[in-house]
Amino acid sequence: MVAEFAHSPLLTFVVGLVVVVLLLVVWDLPAFVGLTIAAFTVGLVNAAFVPDFSLADAATQTATAFGNGMAGIGIPILMAAVIGKAMLEAGSAQRIVRGFQSVLGEDNSDVALWGSSTVLAIPVFFDSVFYLLAPLARSMRARRGKDYALYIVAVGAGGATAHVFIPPTPGPLAVASEIGVNLGMTIAVGVAVALPAATMAGLVYGRWINNRLDIPLRDAMGTSTEELMERANRSAENIPGVFESALPILLAVVLVSSFTIVDTLQSTYPVLQSIRPIVAFIGDKNVALTIAAIAAALTYLRWSELTRSQWEDELTEALKSGGNIAAITAMGGAFGALLAASGIGSYIAGSLEGVGIGLIVTAWLIAAIVRIAQGSATAAMLTTAGIMAPLTGQLTVHPAYLVMAIGAGGNICSWYNDSGFWLVKEIGGLTQAETLKTWTVLTTIISITGIVAVLVYSTVLPLA
Repeated sequence: MVAEFAHSPLLTFVVGLVVVVLLLVVWDLPAFVGLTIAAFTVGLVNAAFVPDFSLADAATQTATAFGNGMAGIGIPILMAAVIGKAMLEAGSAQRIVRGFQSVLGEDNSDVALWGSSTVLAIPVFFDSVFYLLAPLARSMRARRGKDYALYIVAVGAGGATAHVFIPPTPGPLAVASEIGVNLGMTIAVGVAVALPAATMAGLVYGRWINNRLDIPLRDAMGTSTEELMERANRSAENIPGVFESALPILLAVVLVSSFTIVDTLQSTYPVLQSIRPIVAFIGDKNVALTIAAIAAALTYLRWSELTRSQWEDELTEALKSGGNIAAITAMGGAFGALLAASGIGSYIAGSLEGVGIGLIVTAWLIAAIVRIAQGSATAAMLTTAGIMAPLTGQLTVHPAYLVMAIGAGGNICSWYNDSGFWLVKEIGGLTQAETLKTWTVLTTIISITGIVAVLVYSTVLPLA
């Protein structure tokens, strides 16, 4: 038994867990340094026990995974840093916050953020939504002087829910394709499952934790707390108008969404194929966020009293802050990738495949354990979809429910091996403990509420 455990991927997972907690929690090393050491350590364990994984691979695969992570989030995070800095400093974020509050009232600011995050995350990646809305959460906290935990949870819950339940978000879209489910039905069931999950995590839990956890504003994304408070009290005449303030967010969402829409509809409307190459360029999140950053930066220059040289220096400071966030986020992903290289995903999936419980619950359980073990929600969802796809013929309910169960499982318990954990921590200006109490818990609530909703809906309305 000991020998079996020693040669199983479970050893890698346990070693990775112990090392990352020791380095980041006990010794309180800088996040990037601790995650790098943890990734190399997991690589060394892999080299000892995983066939065809050498000592050299422990180094090169860590670097490759880090590079792949930077390729995916490097430019967006750097541009998001510029957008956040510019919107906060120019007063654009405050203008949008005041607009929300004038329509919904100050006591419903969380609903505005929650709804915006949920809707925007359907056509746009979760990380892009969080980049864009975190400055608004910070501005609301500066204006009201309280409720930051609520605002961060509201933004995170809305985006995270859409990320795993509602196509054309890539995760559920890919799972639906693997399972062979009609896209329209997947979207309809996804919305039905997402609403209670997002409500429980974003509003119910958000308000509960907000009464028990007071998160102060801290310097983040190149903007100090003092600067935020000054902008919060600036008169309406000295901040941009509503349209100019919202333009960076509108540009990012419209450009990214344009590619999603054209890519989805081109088979139905062949005329769209002619513009697809253009939309594929401007709709790429790297390009879209760069365009949005330019718009935000120009508004910042127009509404500040800075000289051109001072403006450039401020943007450079924002880029420095963004670079640190990008490095931490990418290394968190690399740590997860090295855990995945141990084979932990297929090991867990294979161990659970023959468990004698219903297919819906089995799918959720496999996705949940794979997610906790290796970090990536999308990877956990795709791993589980590959296992469950041949079994869909045994379902007595519509297979769209299976897609939702997989999405719910894949969203559970985001922690140190998930790049999203570090993204929320760094951009939100949170401590590790605060991130665990807000982000990690809300992802778990989404997962549990999601599988309960699936079981209820599939019992009452099987659609088979």
